[in-house]
Amino acid sequence: MVSGKSGGGASSDSPCYNDIGPKAKKSARKKKITKAERLKQLQEEEERRQKEEEDARVKHEKEEMERLERQRIEREKWHQLEAKDLERRNEELEELYLLEECFPEAEKLKRDTRLLSQWNHYIQCDGSPDPSVSPEINTFISLWKEETNETLEEVIAKSKLVLNLIEKLRLLLLQTPSYDLEDKTIIQYRGSILELQELLHLKFNVATERLLRQASTLADLDSGNMEKVIQDENVALYVWANLKKNPRYRSVRFSETQIRFEIPRILATSGIAIRLLHTHYDHTTPLRPVSASLQGHTATATHFVKDEVQKGEAEISKELQEEYKQQECESVSVCEEETKVEEQGDIEVQMSFVQEESEATKCKLEMKLLSEAVFAAQLLLIENANEKPCFCEDNEVDLCQFTTLGGVYHLDIFELPPQCKPMKGWMIVEILKEGLQKYVYPPESTEDFETENAFPPIEVTLEVQESVIFFEDPMVARWDAEGKHWQTDGISNVLYQSEERLITFSLETFGPVTLIQDTHINMPFQSWELRPLDVNKVLLTVTTVFTEIQIQIKENLCMLASVKVDNKKHSSTLEGRWMTPISFILALKETGLNIFPTGHSHFYVVINHKEPLVEIKAYRQLALLSSAFAFGWSKWNVECSSKKVIVKLREHLTEEEPVQDPNWTLLMFSGDRAQRLKINENSETFSEALKEETEFHSTLYHLVKDFASKEAMEKIRSSKCQFIDSVCYMLLSTRLLSYS
Repeated sequence: MVSGKSGGGASSDSPCYNDIGPKAKKSARKKKITKAERLKQLQEEEERRQKEEEDARVKHEKEEMERLERQRIEREKWHQLEAKDLERRNEELEELYLLEECFPEAEKLKRDTRLLSQWNHYIQCDGSPDPSVSPEINTFISLWKEETNETLEEVIAKSKLVLNLIEKLRLLLLQTPSYDLEDKTIIQYRGSILELQELLHLKFNVATERLLRQASTLADLDSGNMEKVIQDENVALYVWANLKKNPRYRSVRFSETQIRFEIPRILATSGIAIRLLHTHYDHTTPLRPVSASLQGHTATATHFVKDEVQKGEAEISKELQEEYKQQECESVSVCEEETKVEEQGDIEVQMSFVQEESEATKCKLEMKLLSEAVFAAQLLLIENANEKPCFCEDNEVDLCQFTTLGGVYHLDIFELPPQCKPMKGWMIVEILKEGLQKYVYPPESTEDFETENAFPPIEVTLEVQESVIFFEDPMVARWDAEGKHWQTDGISNVLYQSEERLITFSLETFGPVTLIQDTHINMPFQSWELRPLDVNKVLLTVTTVFTEIQIQIKENLCMLASVKVDNKKHSSTLEGRWMTPISFILALKETGLNIFPTGHSHFYVVINHKEPLVEIKAYRQLALLSSAFAFGWSKWNVECSSKKVIVKLREHLTEEEPVQDPNWTLLMFSGDRAQRLKINENSETFSEALKEETEFHSTLYHLVKDFASKEAMEKIRSSKCQFIDSVCYMLLSTRLLSYS
C-alpha cells in the first residue's frame, strides 16, 4: 500500500514538471511594440511631464507669492516697529540721559575723595610729605640726601615710606581724569617719581658700601668670607664678600636659600663682592610717555570744559544783570505810589528767585559738561593705537607685547673697599672719594690674559617671587643701560623649575635682569559672565585658555574672589583684598593675571573688533542693568558686524549658584537700537530676525523694561552711582565685547 501510494504520487507529479518548461519560455518572450504604440507612449509621457512641470510652476508661483506676501507683511510690521521706535526715541534717550547722570555724579564723588584724602593727610601730621605738593616732596628728598650714614636695615625700613609716596603719585596720575590734569602737574609728578626712584637706589648702594667696609669684622668662621641676607616684603638683599680669595671656592650659595652663583677662577681669586638686590617692584623700566594724542585730547578737553563753564557763567551773569535792570524798571514804573521799603523788599525777593534759578542753570550746565568730559575719558580707555611701536634693536624686548614680572634682580660685582682696622680702641677706615666701585666683568680689554676662555658666563640660580603666576616658562631679559631698554641677548642655558620656583641661566655680564611673559597670554578670552550677587554687588567671571578669574565689584571697590589655573584652584595674595578699580588692575597685572588690553593689544591679538561708540554705549548700559540682570558671552557676537554687539541676558535677583542651563535671552545692540533675537545659543545658523511679539527700543534699559519684573526695575533704580561707575570701568578695561 505504501509503495503503491508513493509510485502513484510520482506519476501524478511528472506531467506538471513537463508542462512548466514550455510555458515559461513562452511567457519570457516580449511582445513587440508597434510604432504607433511607441508614439502613443511618448506622447503620454510628454503630457505627464508637462503636467508635472505646470503643477510645479503653479506651486512655485504660489509659494513665491506667499513668500512675497510674508515679506510685505514683515516689512510693514518692521516699518511700524521702526516708526514706533522713532516716535519714542527722544523720550527714551532723555530718560537714559537722566540715568547716566550717575557717571558724572560718581566723578564728583571721586573728586571729593581726592580732596578729602589731602585733608586727612594734612590733619594726620605724621611727618610724611604730601607727594602732590611740590615744596613738601622736594624738602623730603633734600633732607634724605643729607643722611649719608644709614645702614641697609634703615634704608629698607625707610623704603616703605618712599615706595608709598611713589605709589601715591602713580595713582594720582592714573586716577585723576585727563581733563583735571594740567601738563605742568603731570611733569611735576613724573619728575618726583623719577627722583625718588633714583635716590632710593643710590641709598642702597651707599648702605652696601658701608656694609662692605665692615666685611672683615662680619666674616664667617668656616669659610672666612662674609655673607649677609636681608629679606623684606618689598626687597630681598644678598651680599657676599670674597675675603679669602680661595680659587677652589667657586660656588657661592646663600644659606637657607636656593640663590646660587657659579663664579669663574678669576673672580674667585679677586677682592670682590657680589650683591643681588631683588626689588619686588620695577623702577628700572622707564615710565611710559604720555602719547601725543592723549596730551592733545587732555589739553582740548580741559580748555573746552573751562571755556564752556566760563562762558556759561558769563551768560548767567549777563542774564542776572538784565533781569535785575528789568526788575528795577518795572518796579519804578509800576510802584511809584508805593513806599520805598516795599519796593526794596519786592526787588530783593525777585532777585533771590532769579539767583536761585541761575544757580540751578549753572549746576545743570556744569553737570552736562562734566558728563561729556567723562564720556570722552571713557572713550580713551578703548581707543586703539593707529601705529605699532617700532623697536630698532634686534634683541630689544617689545614692552607692548611683553611684561616684566616678579620685580627686578639687580646683579652687581663690586670691588671690595678698604676694610676697617681696629687701632687703640678705635676703628680706622679709609673712605674712597669715588665711593663704591663696580668690578667690570669681563674687562673691556682681555689682551693681558693668556687663555681665551678666562671670562666664561656666570651661572646664576634665582628664586622666583611666590605671588607671581607664569603660565609658560618665563623668558629672561637684561637691562641695556646705554639703550635704556630690556634685551634678551647675552643670556643662555635658561632652565625654569616651576615646582621649586627656581630659574637658572648663564649671564655674560652682570646688571639688572628680569623675567618677562607675553602680555596677551590670556587673550582673547574664551567666555565671560557678569552676575549680580546683591544690590550694588556683582561677580565678573573671565575664562581664558589657562585660567578662570572671578572678580567681585561693590560700590567703588573690586576684589579678587578666586583664581583657577588648569581647572585647579590657585591661592593668590590678592584674594579677599578690596581695592579701588585702578589699584586692583595694577595689582592683578603685577601678579601675572593680565586680562586688560591696551591701545596696542590689537596688533598682537586676533580680536573681534567693535566700533568704539557702540562698545562704550553697551558697557555703560550693561553697568546700569547689572544689579538685576546677568549678562554673558554669546558665540553670535563674532557673527554680527562691527557696528553691533550681541550678549545673552537673564533676570537674576537672588544670590544663588549659577544655573547649569539657564534660560538666556539674546540681545543685539547697535548703539542706537536694541532688540531681542529670535535665535538662541543653540541655533544652527545666525539670523538678526526679531523675536516674535517684541519691539525695537533705543536703549537696552527700555528693552529689558518690556519683560523685566517690578523687583528687577526697583533694583536697577536703587543702584548707587559709584557701583555703576566701577562696573563700567571694569568692562571698559577688559573690553569683553572685542576681546572674547
